[in-house]
Order: sequence, then structure tokens, then C-alpha cells
Amino acid sequence: MAKPGLDFPGFGVGLVILRDAKVLLYKRVRPPEAGYWNIVGGKVDHMEPAEQAARREAEEETGLRIGRIERIGMTEQIIDSDRQHWISLLYLARDVEGEPQLTEPDKLSDFGWFPLTDLPEPLSAFTRAAIAALPSAECGQLSARNDAS
Repeated sequence: MAKPGLDFPGFGVGLVILRDAKVLLYKRVRPPEAGYWNIVGGKVDHMEPAEQAARREAEEETGLRIGRIERIGMTEQIIDSDRQHWISLLYLARDVEGEPQLTEPDKLSDFGWFPLTDLPEPLSAFTRAAIAALPSAECGQLSARNDAS
């Protein structure tokens, strides 16, 4: 059976989760970009609206309850080293409840909240694209909050 991302371009979603001027990142265990810090996300299932997929993937990966989200852009990632190709819609969530957990240790090995001005390395290309897609007002607010602390 053909696999999305490997045998044909996969369609995915990513969710930037912000709280207290910090972004939630997880470290990937599997390709693409194993060992890289990443926003949460995954593939969109057949007949599943992309916004619903973003919320589902985030809740499965973090244990958080995700409220309102907004679409901030899209990205196409062709990762030669992993022979993967993904096209993903990017979303932003500020409305989240609970504390993040490591709910999928077979997929993710670590997590943390990081200021946008001090992101961990290596940072996935997918995450770099998502951070670049953040509304400029959001980036300005986060930078101002980080400068004040």
C-alpha cells in the first residue's frame, strides 16, 4: 500500500501552540527529521477537515485540550535526506487547557516551552516555516514579553 509523504506528497497539518509568550515544541523520534524539535502535527485523514486534524493531532500528541485555532499559512517540505514530501496547512492556538505530556513516546522523546527568541536546535524545517508564518503582531508581542522578563 502506498504511503503519504513517501510514495506521493502527503497532506498534513501543524499547530503552533503558544502560552505565556512561549511555543510548545516536541523532539521527534522518527523521520522526517528525527531528532529535531518540532511543533505538533501530522497527517490529515481522508474526509477529515484539516482544522479538525490539527486539533486532533495536537490533543493526541500533547494531552492538552485545544480551543479556538486560526490558520496562519501553509508550507511544502521536501526532505531529501528522509525521501519525504509533505504539504501542510499551519495553524495557531492560544486557547489551550491543561499541561502538556509525553503521550506518544514512540514518536516523540522530549518536550518544552521555548521563547521564540531562544529556540532549541536542531529545529525542523517544518517548525521554521511555522514560526515564520506567525502574524507579525504575535511575534512583536512575544518579543516584547520576553524582553520584559
